[in-house]
Amino acid sequence: MPVIGITLGDAAGIGPEIVAAALRSGKLERGFDYRVIGETGDARPGEPTPASARAARAALEESARLALAGEIAAVVTGPIHKARMQAEGFAFPGQTEFFAERAGVKNFAMCLTGGALTVALVTAHIPLREVAANLRSSEIIRIGQLLAAFLTARLGRAPRIAVAGLNPHAGESGALGREEIELIAPAITLLTNHPSPVTPAAFTGPLSPDTVFHRAVAGEFDGVLCMYHDQGLIPLKLHAFDSGVNVTLGLPFPRTSPDHGTAFEIAGKNLARPDSMIAALRLAAEMARAK
Repeated sequence: MPVIGITLGDAAGIGPEIVAAALRSGKLERGFDYRVIGETGDARPGEPTPASARAARAALEESARLALAGEIAAVVTGPIHKARMQAEGFAFPGQTEFFAERAGVKNFAMCLTGGALTVALVTAHIPLREVAANLRSSEIIRIGQLLAAFLTARLGRAPRIAVAGLNPHAGESGALGREEIELIAPAITLLTNHPSPVTPAAFTGPLSPDTVFHRAVAGEFDGVLCMYHDQGLIPLKLHAFDSGVNVTLGLPFPRTSPDHGTAFEIAGKNLARPDSMIAALRLAAEMARAK
C-alpha cells in the first residue's frame, strides 16, 4: 500500500502525542500505511533543547528525501519551533519554504483549509510592515491559479474565489490605500480575462477583508485569496482551530500539517487534541489518492 510519512516535529512539543493519538483514532483513510519518520530520542515534554530541534530538522530532511524518491506518497509534518530550528542552522522561514527548496519548486504557496474556509496567502512569512512593498500583481495571479487548481481538484468543478483587499474596506476607492486599484484589481482582471484552460475559476474582488470571510463561510465562495499571513490565518483558526490543515501548493508530492504550533506549555499533560493532525493525515491521503 502507499505510505504516508509523518514527522514528529520538535519532540519536546505536542507532536509525538498527537501523532500517536491520530494513529490509534480509527479515523484515518484506509488503503494507506502510515510511517513515523524520526525519533523522540531523549526529548522531554515541555523542555525543548538544541538536540530536539536538530532531530526535527533531520526528520524533515529524511521525509523530503523519501518523498522525492517516491518511497512515500505524501508527507505530514508535526509542528516545529522555527526560531529554535533556525538557531541550529535551519535556513528557512518555515516548513513550506523548506519543502519547496528541496523539491526545486519556485511556483508554490501556503494554503490552509478547515471547515467551510480555505485560504491561500500571497505573502506569508515576512514582517507585516513589508507586505505592501512585496505585493505584486504577478504574485496575486500566480497564487490565485495555484489556489484554483487545489480547489478544482477537491471540488470537481470551477471554484468561486474571493480576493481580499489589503487595506481596510478594500481601500475605500483609494482613500485608504491604492494597492487595490494599482495591484489587486488588475490581477483579478487578468485572472478573469485570461483564465487557465486547465483550472478555470471565478475570481471576485477586491473585497473588504472585514466581511469576505463571513461570506465565504456562508457558502458564497469556495476559497479566499489573502494578501498576507494573518489576514488568512486569524479567521481560519477562529473558524476551524481544531480541524485546520496547512497544505503546501505546487509541490510534486502532497505535504500537509496541523495548523497549530508546538505548544510546549501543554506537552505531556494529555491536553493536546489530535483533530488537526487527523485532518492533515486525511487530506494528505485524499491528495495522494488523486495523484
